[in-house]
Amino acid sequence: MVKNIVSWIDERIPMTATYNRHVGKYATPTNFNFWYFFGSLAMLVLVNQLLTGIWLTMNYVPTAEGAFASIEYIMRDVEYGWLLRYMHSTGASAFFVVIYLHMFRGLIYGSYQKPRELLWLFGMLIFLVLMAEAFMGYLLPWGQMSYWGAQVIISLFGAIPFIGDDLTLWIRGDFVVSGATLNRFFALHVIALPLVLVVLVFLHLIALHEVGSNNPDGIEIKQNKDENGWPKDGIPFHPYYTVKDILGVAGFLIVFCYVLFFMPEGGGYFLEKPNFEAANPMKTPEHIAPVWYFTPFYAILRAIPDKLAGVIGMGLAIAVLFVLPWLDRCKVKSIRYRSTVHKLNITQFAVSFVVLGYLGAVAATPVLTIVARIFTVTYFGFFLFLFIYSKNEKTKPVPERLTH
Repeated sequence: MVKNIVSWIDERIPMTATYNRHVGKYATPTNFNFWYFFGSLAMLVLVNQLLTGIWLTMNYVPTAEGAFASIEYIMRDVEYGWLLRYMHSTGASAFFVVIYLHMFRGLIYGSYQKPRELLWLFGMLIFLVLMAEAFMGYLLPWGQMSYWGAQVIISLFGAIPFIGDDLTLWIRGDFVVSGATLNRFFALHVIALPLVLVVLVFLHLIALHEVGSNNPDGIEIKQNKDENGWPKDGIPFHPYYTVKDILGVAGFLIVFCYVLFFMPEGGGYFLEKPNFEAANPMKTPEHIAPVWYFTPFYAILRAIPDKLAGVIGMGLAIAVLFVLPWLDRCKVKSIRYRSTVHKLNITQFAVSFVVLGYLGAVAATPVLTIVARIFTVTYFGFFLFLFIYSKNEKTKPVPERLTH
């Protein structure tokens, strides 16, 4: 009976063929390591965000008068509302932790290089949409930091020549951040951006399975096949890596649940203290800063004294990631076989990103501003140095077969 049902479906849509192509008979390298957990974890957190978001909207009121009170209602009176809210807020931070580690893995193993340039571009578009989604969702609690953070970030668009003032007015829907802003951000956060995000994730997976997964050695397993056309260094994704990913999910859930139940505010980084106060246009918080996952780019913005130049610098810090596949001119992908110069360059880039993240979260002082400028230079220096040395980089011999 089951076979008949499956056959009936297969005659109308290629269900079995699609499953085999993308899961059952999708050839994956045999030497995946710890860094290859984060793609599947990103999918897990995305599902968590979509499901908890749907449940939260059932009791949320997207108005300036009712938003903060509805959050309090969810937390105090809705059955398990506190759990849903914390799963969503903690999930947002978990999403960026996973995404940043996923991007770093692509960076160290050269997963952006030929033939995966389009895969990288889809990934960067996902990152960009995710940032917009998180920013708009951050306004919805209508707390002090939500309100003033949105006020500061939206006002940055006013620095754009000629169209700046009209653009900020269009984004806010009013002359100040108000109920109109909240309402349109709610619509974008709940409907428009999640749809775009799901489509981009679908395209990201299609692009991945078309060219095949990269691996820690940076070797294309499709170039070495047996007499049956199966890669000699490949194994089916299921059951081998579905089991591996279940192990990763278990480890992730232990950490996630610990944060969820014991420190959902993340020490003030996931949910800031001012956000437990209702938005008050007449009272400015002592220190306004975005959530931690935006702080590296916010630090670059603050490090540049001119407002327009700061906005351009912040935009370039994200835009330059899009052109990374064309800045790296080395034919060797993996950091395992790249030069010491490249390893040091990636290390200083990671350090620069973390330090900028810290500097963007704390109040600016003259000394910290100078430090932020130094690390802004090293952040952009990574891409400049990569373009210069990668073409004639001295690399180690890459093996013909995968190593374990």
